Amino acid sequence: MRILIIGGVAGGASAAARARRLSEDAEIVIFERGEHVSFANCGLPYHIGGVIKEREKLIVQTPEALNRRLRIKVYVKTEAIKIDRAQKNLIVKDLINGKESTEPYDYLVLSPGAEPIKPIMPGLDLPQVMTLRNLSDMDRIKSTVDLNKTKKVIVVGGGYIGLEMAEALRERGLEVVIIELSDQVMGPADPEMAYYLHQELKKQGVEVKFGVSVKGFYQAGQGVVAELSDGQNMDCDLVILAIGVKPEISLAKEAGLEIGQRGGIAVNEQMSTNDPAIFAVGDAIEVDEFVTRTKVLIPLAGPANRQGRIAADNIFGRNSVYKKTQGTAICKLFDLTIGLTGVNEKILKRMNLVYEKIYIHANNHAGYYPGAAPMSMKLLFDPKSGKILGAQAVGREGVDKRIDVLAVALRAGMTVYDLEHLELCYAPPYGSAKDPVNFLGFAASNMLRGDVMICHSDDTTNTGPEKIILDVRSPKETQAGMVPGAVNIPIDDLRDRVNQLSKDKEYIVYCQGGLRGYLACRILTQHGFKCRNLSGGYQTYKASRGI
Repeated sequence: MRILIIGGVAGGASAAARARRLSEDAEIVIFERGEHVSFANCGLPYHIGGVIKEREKLIVQTPEALNRRLRIKVYVKTEAIKIDRAQKNLIVKDLINGKESTEPYDYLVLSPGAEPIKPIMPGLDLPQVMTLRNLSDMDRIKSTVDLNKTKKVIVVGGGYIGLEMAEALRERGLEVVIIELSDQVMGPADPEMAYYLHQELKKQGVEVKFGVSVKGFYQAGQGVVAELSDGQNMDCDLVILAIGVKPEISLAKEAGLEIGQRGGIAVNEQMSTNDPAIFAVGDAIEVDEFVTRTKVLIPLAGPANRQGRIAADNIFGRNSVYKKTQGTAICKLFDLTIGLTGVNEKILKRMNLVYEKIYIHANNHAGYYPGAAPMSMKLLFDPKSGKILGAQAVGREGVDKRIDVLAVALRAGMTVYDLEHLELCYAPPYGSAKDPVNFLGFAASNMLRGDVMICHSDDTTNTGPEKIILDVRSPKETQAGMVPGAVNIPIDDLRDRVNQLSKDKEYIVYCQGGLRGYLACRILTQHGFKCRNLSGGYQTYKASRGI
């Protein structure tokens, strides 16, 4: 059996390694257009920033190592230019000498990845305008920063790569401006969770221009002028295009393979294309999203690795399937971390799906143990079944642990009621006896059981005379800001002052983070008052309003 693999890195290299573990007899060949067959592309910004000192640490496998240990043939700087499906041949071109050759196959695995989006505009060919996809791109950016007198950088796009590059370049002491067309960075997160990233960027001296796009770049001496859609011209020494990526499908499309509705190669759950001899994996394919069952593009290394393994399994007759994707991801931004899993509220709204949400603010470990750091968490769930739909968290420490737990819970089909009973490891340096994940379960379950009614930031506007906003924080806390029109009665005084309240009114109650608001609602409800607790309290209110 002869298996040809187009592209290395995560998906292709994983498929090749798995295929060898399943068969000592198969001939396995990888064709890689770039210089390196397997490298840690997620680590590229960290070498530019100086966190990863040695470039060699980013090289996962070399052609020599793959051949020595796994007897896998690797041809780098070799581009696949045509697939002849009828004859089961692959035409490849040696990019060094220009020679073409015909390679027969029994099975073909496509792992071409994704390419940076480059909108049509003037100046993209300027030497100061760069993208980051591979080690060569990394070397080019790093040498420009190292050798030139680079002082100011424009990063176009506030997604994963844009944020990681902004951090890396700022850590190098450069002035950094992010140009972001939408009203938030980190598109997969909801706006009120991205708010904390905006605050961190401001704190670290990174300027962000929202609602603005770039119309073109123009040479200005040794630097570049970016013409922005708001009419402003901005000077800089270097531009990083990080608008996003799109599947690299040209080879598949020319071969007549089916392309999906989102622009990726269409595959089934076995990673097979519409040609049973051709499989496809990684950033170039469409997959089913776990919650909504819709087609999505997920350019993440974890899914690509699993897909490569699954493709190899099925080539050798094992019925291995890809069980959809949750889009679980995490990103470091200076002192903050944001993590997420499942769908966000924007998607649920767009699809007109029924959902509910709650927010909590909790420490990553016991508050009395030194170094406790706050986390802000959001949970999306089905209001009928309590089934988890998605989760997001932002904080200095402990975000990865909680999102991993919630990702497993979502994958397992667990509900918010199950979160109440999760038994998670606890010692003061690591967590609390009631973990933040448990608290998410408590808050959501209390709402579903009818122990408390909740509301959100939008419910605090246009309340009318029949609704009163009640702030139950201490007077000192209110000095830092209040919801407009709110009345302050500290929770410790509430029982003694209920005679000041009217049972003809509905009370929207809030505290700083939500817990005291819940306790106040329990008091009021048992005294016969109508009330709702503002989920996440004043902290989430501020984030929702961008205050």
